[in-house]
Amino acid sequence: MTIHDTRLANGMRVVSCHMPHLETVSMGIWVGVGARHETAPEQGISHLLEHMAFKGTTRRTALAIAEEIEAVGGELNAATSLETTAYYSRVLAGDIPLALDILADILQSPRHSEEELEREREVILQEIAATRDSPDEIAYELLQEVAFPDQAIGRPILGTAASVRGFKPPDLRRFLKANYSANRMVLSAAGKIEHAELVRHAEALFGGMNGGEGGRFEPARYGGGMRTSAKPFEQSHLLLAFEGPSYAHDGYYTAQVFSALLGGGMSSRLFQEVRERRGLCYSIYSSYWALADSGLFTIHAATGPEMMAKLIEVVSAELKRAAAEPPTQSEVARAKAQIKAGMLMGLESSSARAEYMARQLLLFDRLIDTKEVVARIEAVTPEAVRTLADGLISACKPAITVVGAGRKGAAYAHMAERMVLAAGGANG
Repeated sequence: MTIHDTRLANGMRVVSCHMPHLETVSMGIWVGVGARHETAPEQGISHLLEHMAFKGTTRRTALAIAEEIEAVGGELNAATSLETTAYYSRVLAGDIPLALDILADILQSPRHSEEELEREREVILQEIAATRDSPDEIAYELLQEVAFPDQAIGRPILGTAASVRGFKPPDLRRFLKANYSANRMVLSAAGKIEHAELVRHAEALFGGMNGGEGGRFEPARYGGGMRTSAKPFEQSHLLLAFEGPSYAHDGYYTAQVFSALLGGGMSSRLFQEVRERRGLCYSIYSSYWALADSGLFTIHAATGPEMMAKLIEVVSAELKRAAAEPPTQSEVARAKAQIKAGMLMGLESSSARAEYMARQLLLFDRLIDTKEVVARIEAVTPEAVRTLADGLISACKPAITVVGAGRKGAAYAHMAERMVLAAGGANG
């Protein structure tokens, strides 16, 4: 595989990975703009803008966009996150010009008609309503809100029913003009692609875009506390979270290793102790996600209401042990192997490779070789894991949400906070 990276005169980055064994290409435009770049009245506009990109341009109707890409067997989609929005396609190598032309068209010449906006507004309102039927969605939305209160990253990416109903076409055009500039975009492609060809197309299709200024967003302010929902479900969901290092921090890879060994697989501590030995739940795992200036380490368990108290007790004990004693070398080695294998296996996919390169350029303004990433993972020591675990549970109060436990939810949340704070205090 050969990777090339070029910066156009207007600041747009073009990166490609030639994967000669493939006959297809995965490509897309990743924009360094997401939900955290929205003001309070704008919440949900990034997601709506992503939807509206496919609803017609000055050259193509919504039907024409769908028909043109599917006529060559291609795929076209998009996704919005807190810090990025992606518009991507997968096609046979011979159809690269068509896919790029459509991507350029939907990003630079969307119509944003009132008629299409009204239709798509209803689609998103249904999407928002669907989250009300999912205990996972409710729990994570509440967790985000309590972890980062009264700020963009604490609000739902979809927005609210009220905010989505209020948007008009001029609002979309204003946000697009203010935020979608060339220097905040990466054109990334992986598969059967020649870099010189990709750059030639990029210059022709995107070279006229304004360079623009760097992205601005409100710095993250971690809060912590509790939120519960009394809405009944078959299972009760418990989420415990702690603020952690950003993706640019030295502790990022240590947090990944800690998450993997605590709750990252069937051999992890939480799975073995909570599910296998005690049978307290069907599902329990930990995860770690990072932002430009913060991160969140999360434990998620789903169980019957009658088992919630014991589950909280066992999870708190495992956190206390992780903060007090370094993990064994074999535990750390197993966690590292999981992380490395997950990354390297994932990069065998052209779509994952394209996204990986784009995110690196948006996050670090450089491509990081997988050997460097592996070296950083390998450098994590057992004592570094213990120190990070101690810092997570001792530095600040946790963010806790309980969903599905009915009126007992608040009591369980208070119990979790009390026991986790005690675990952290014992090691502080």
